[in-house]
Amino acid sequence: MAMSDNIWAVVPAAGVGKRMQADRPKQYLPLAGKTVIEQTLTQLLQANVFLAVAVAISKEDPYWPTLDVSSHPLIITAAGGKERADSVLSALKSLRNKAADTDWVLVHDAARPCLTCSDIHHLIETLHKDEVGGILALSSHDTLKQVNDMEITKTIDRSKIWRALTPQMFRYGLLKQALEFAEGNPDITDEASALELIRLNPKIVEGRSDNIKITRPEDLELAQFYMEQQK
Repeated sequence: MAMSDNIWAVVPAAGVGKRMQADRPKQYLPLAGKTVIEQTLTQLLQANVFLAVAVAISKEDPYWPTLDVSSHPLIITAAGGKERADSVLSALKSLRNKAADTDWVLVHDAARPCLTCSDIHHLIETLHKDEVGGILALSSHDTLKQVNDMEITKTIDRSKIWRALTPQMFRYGLLKQALEFAEGNPDITDEASALELIRLNPKIVEGRSDNIKITRPEDLELAQFYMEQQK
């Protein structure tokens, strides 16, 4: 089967972000003159590599239709699901009449607005000939502790530990198959874990440390700082 060089993006954005303790989902909080999700989608679109970006949105979401980016010609709105994996699978299904099984899909968190175009291109250039695909990740520089009931039980070898980032890049058909196989499994917290479940080994591509995920209130200030530095 001939491999395709077509590339699509998927952004799961149906979460509510309870840890932010805000009056709206974290992807709609203000950041540097826009919302978080607008900053994230702007970065993806500026990379100039995607045929379309499928964004999975909750059906009850009142904020998404008010954003200009929701009507961008390269943006496709899909129905969000209960869990992240459900939203990604829904977004993939929204592309089924457009994407071929051998096309690439990059899945990126809506709450990672500091992604750079250089990291997108680095991921694609590194993996575009790979049989499985892989993810952006960071090696761990901290000493890592295994804990039970708030007591340390073991120090973990950090040389074997990497922190998963996004985007995560896999072939359309393979990713869809893995997520369908894993449907309902609570251990599937990212796309790579779905591929691991069907006994495949995604690659690691080292990413930038400023590609942070906004999960707590203080992360907004840090994200704004990183975005200013990137300029």
